[in-house]
Amino acid sequence: MQPYAARLMHARDGALRMPLLTEGEPEFTLAKAYSVADETRALRIARGERPAGYKIGFTNRGIWSKYNVQAPIWAPVWDSTLALLDGAQAEVSLLGMVQPRLEPEIVFGFASTPKPGATEAELTRCLAWVAHGVEIVHTHFDDWRFAAPDTVADFGLHGRLLVGPRVDVSEFAALGAELAALQLELHEGRSRVDSGQGSAVLDGPLNALRVWVDAMASQTPQWPINAGDVVTTGTLTDAWPLRAGQRWTTRLSDARLCGLALEVVA
Repeated sequence: MQPYAARLMHARDGALRMPLLTEGEPEFTLAKAYSVADETRALRIARGERPAGYKIGFTNRGIWSKYNVQAPIWAPVWDSTLALLDGAQAEVSLLGMVQPRLEPEIVFGFASTPKPGATEAELTRCLAWVAHGVEIVHTHFDDWRFAAPDTVADFGLHGRLLVGPRVDVSEFAALGAELAALQLELHEGRSRVDSGQGSAVLDGPLNALRVWVDAMASQTPQWPINAGDVVTTGTLTDAWPLRAGQRWTTRLSDARLCGLALEVVA
């Protein structure tokens, strides 16, 4: 049998489905999954991809029971998967994606490296900007059924990250509270399909970021958080299946953060 990392890279490169890693393998714990994620990270760096930041997943407690998880996860975002948009419109390609879904999120850009145990105020001083973005998540496991270690090993379910126009954090008087109060509507075509609030993600995107900084230091200290890193903090709604030909739009209650319009192409 191939090592875990090799099996996962093969599935990713071929856009293939694969059996669950936890199925019949009780030793495949979260600790093992992060070890495997470290191996795949090294393999991707070796072939020329550059880490550009991180995604935090499963911060929305409202969807934990649906996806059989009980805590957040995280994984690298790459220069090959990140798009910093100049405007509010973009095309989303499904090439190489397996069972892709869309997640509307709040994204931060770091100006300096945060310290574990930081307060929200201290963390804010480490940030350069905040933006609305959309992460395209996907999984190589059938029907979106898995255990948490499977998702960690499966590249954190990360596929693409599209980040809208960035807003300097100085534009917010109380960044944590204002983002927690943010309201978002998600539309597909002319239909509103979901809505969410910033507080859905661990009581607010800035708090989700704080929780993650501490968890990173504890569980994956070998993964650095650097100035310039982009970090997306989890979906404000459920994750919605994508197919070519769709048009997705988001509307936000805070005019400083730009809603997005995405055309899905094959």
